[in-house]
Amino acid sequence: MISDHLLFEQLGKVIASTNYQGYGEKYEGKVRDTYSNGDKRLIVTTDRLSCFDRVITTIPFKGQVIHELALWWFEKSRHIIANHLLEQDTLSQENLSAPGPNCIWVKNCQVVPIEVVVRGYLAGSGLRDYQGGKTISGVTLPLGLKPYQRLDNPILTPTTKAAKGLHDQPISEEEIISSKIIDAKLWHEIREIALALYQLGNEVAKSNSLILADTKYEFGLCHGKLILIDELHTLDSSRYWIEDSYQKLFLSGESPEMLDKQPIRRSLMERGFSGDGPLPHISDSERVEIAKHYINSYERILGATFSMNSPILEHFAPLT
Repeated sequence: MISDHLLFEQLGKVIASTNYQGYGEKYEGKVRDTYSNGDKRLIVTTDRLSCFDRVITTIPFKGQVIHELALWWFEKSRHIIANHLLEQDTLSQENLSAPGPNCIWVKNCQVVPIEVVVRGYLAGSGLRDYQGGKTISGVTLPLGLKPYQRLDNPILTPTTKAAKGLHDQPISEEEIISSKIIDAKLWHEIREIALALYQLGNEVAKSNSLILADTKYEFGLCHGKLILIDELHTLDSSRYWIEDSYQKLFLSGESPEMLDKQPIRRSLMERGFSGDGPLPHISDSERVEIAKHYINSYERILGATFSMNSPILEHFAPLT
């Protein structure tokens, strides 16, 4: 386990933003910086922590954790759908190298403007919508469900893909098709693939005594072919719970043991922050504890020891 002392030292070395020259036009998302260069794109996963669609702070090694989890899951899911990663032989032929840590070269594709959320349990925004008497993205659930309850079958609760700084909005499958955001044939393909990916994620999670409660997928079109993009089954896009204690905690009305961002979101909500208004102050001690949470979760999900990479500091800038 990485020591608290080392994590405190690393607070001044986080990847808050990047400034690579000669890699194309830069776009800064909530967590990732991307550089568009023709039919290719360089993606850098920074250490920025985003909650409620706002960048809250930076966390040591968070970018590495998310980056490596995504790569691991992309490889694990190739039999279900191709992803946007460029093959190694293509990178070699074009002499494309990574300019720093947490970098990947991907295919530049047309992004499908819908985020596909698959839920196997009632939690997060789905739970809040359900308790508010609303359907969840057009899906009507039975009355009387309890927080964190397992659903009879996984459901799809899509959202719009909002611009940086704006909130994603729930949208029903019927609205996606009727508004012609995506045609029916493509949506049905996305639907089947999303459910297959979620099944894979849960099977792998279960092998490590975990539950993949819900997760988000993003897709793109490359030369007319549907591919998986962005990230896959990471702590930023998914809820992981400890399986061994889930049933006992659920029956006692308590929340599951969580490996994801939800404890951080909950802490922010307890301070009265849920996305709007001034950002709350996050102390250095809190940042270190969050780093430990991410690293521990990484090791539980992969069943492997986390090995840190040191950033190349001259390429990075502090968070402002």
